[in-house]
Amino acid sequence: MNFTVSFSELMPLAPVMIVALTAVVVMILIAIKRNHNLIATVSVIGLNLALANILLSLFGGALVPHNVMNLFIVDPFSLLYQLIILVAALACCTLSHAYIDSYKDNREELYLLMLCSVTGALLMVSSSHLASFFISLELMSIPVYGLLAYTHQRAKSLEAGVKYLVLSATASAMLLMGMAYIYSVLGSLSFAGQVDDMFWAITKTQDPQMMMALQAYLPQLGEKFTSVFGILGLGLIVAAVAFKLSLAPFHKWTPDVYAGAPAPIATFLATVAKVAMIGLFVRYLLASGVIGIESIKTIIIVIAVLSILVGNLLAVKQVNLKRILAYSSIAHFGYLMLGLVSASFLSLTSVNVYVVTYVLTTIGAFGTVALMSSPYNNANEAESLADYRGLFWRRPVLTATLTVMMLSLAGIPLTAGFIGKFVLIMSVVSEGHWFFAAMIILGSGIGLYYYLRVMVVLYMTPPETPRIDADKQWGQKVGGIMVLLAALAVLVVGVYPDPIIALANQAQLIAPLHIVLQ
Repeated sequence: MNFTVSFSELMPLAPVMIVALTAVVVMILIAIKRNHNLIATVSVIGLNLALANILLSLFGGALVPHNVMNLFIVDPFSLLYQLIILVAALACCTLSHAYIDSYKDNREELYLLMLCSVTGALLMVSSSHLASFFISLELMSIPVYGLLAYTHQRAKSLEAGVKYLVLSATASAMLLMGMAYIYSVLGSLSFAGQVDDMFWAITKTQDPQMMMALQAYLPQLGEKFTSVFGILGLGLIVAAVAFKLSLAPFHKWTPDVYAGAPAPIATFLATVAKVAMIGLFVRYLLASGVIGIESIKTIIIVIAVLSILVGNLLAVKQVNLKRILAYSSIAHFGYLMLGLVSASFLSLTSVNVYVVTYVLTTIGAFGTVALMSSPYNNANEAESLADYRGLFWRRPVLTATLTVMMLSLAGIPLTAGFIGKFVLIMSVVSEGHWFFAAMIILGSGIGLYYYLRVMVVLYMTPPETPRIDADKQWGQKVGGIMVLLAALAVLVVGVYPDPIIALANQAQLIAPLHIVLQ
């Protein structure tokens, strides 16, 4: 591998460099003088500059995929996921500002950790090599340990950070061992190096007949993994990814960590970290041809079905809103994995649309929790459903926002969540996977119960003296404006989804990836 790289060759990774440079500037500013508002403003400006760069790349004309150092691929797929990550990161920064403003200890390092983690997340979705896969994943994960335990005076926050540290380190060790086994069998760490020229010759065209030939050819790729080490390596990688995505049966950490984390950081974990991991996993499965191995497909299907059932059934008996949202995320990524198994090489549109709608809805739901919470409040956040009883009579606009998010998570028409599920079900039905469609519908039916239960609590008779309440001027603060914009986006996408579907349809993966062999 040639490590002599010019600056022009790195330019496709400009958004990553902007965020990394912002982190350096924030570090220097903290060293010179602590100023919470200044640090938060600089962080948001840096993220907005990176976002503007991606928008120019996506809408500025025909995008030519770039291979950077044989480690990263910058294509429409990676740009879409980087766009989603930056939007979610901006939301988390704005929520953090109001949340952490009353914190008595150092506040500025929160933004530094967040920027470092976002840098890793942006690199993850562009990775095309197992080395960059692992390094970018760790760059994203390690700052999260500190973010989760940031409000360490709350015992739950410290516990969440330690739990995630221990379990995430275990998953990382599994991932690294799996990569070692794969390398011992194939002799290559590149995703594309795990398949041969015939695979890429077929995928250079999107002709339907050639794509049918590809579907017939894919099972032959499994022969490379028939050795014990090959199967063991893939199994370890899938298990590690399932942990990071909190898929059953690797989900046990999720409700505890979400419940203990500061509300804006729970938002960050549910959006930025999850989107980065699913984007990377999609690229690995398809670019390496691993998705064509029947045993791996079976394992993913089993994990997805378990996640749908476990996530929804365990959420039914919860009385803690953050734990409800945690179990809900387990189920949603179960739906997403079924859509991924059904996705053809011609289109990842259904997966992309679902990721967009999930992120918008999750930002709004967790954002409402963050606006109701603070680092103190008797060491508790606004997490119990009892804290939201009768909220409509005190904060009608905030209640309407949370109601929209619950309806979207349930997949009710005229919301973004309905569009995501509709496109996903249409995708699996078009491939003839009726069982997958039935599981998505069954899970959504169960989910309807606990989402509606949250809504009922919001409109009940309020207690005489509410224990926790949102700030009276919440709608005039940046975090409140961001939550209102998220609610508006959920409704707009639900009513007029064409632009999002067109953007998701543009962000395809396989066809341009043959450039890694050049």
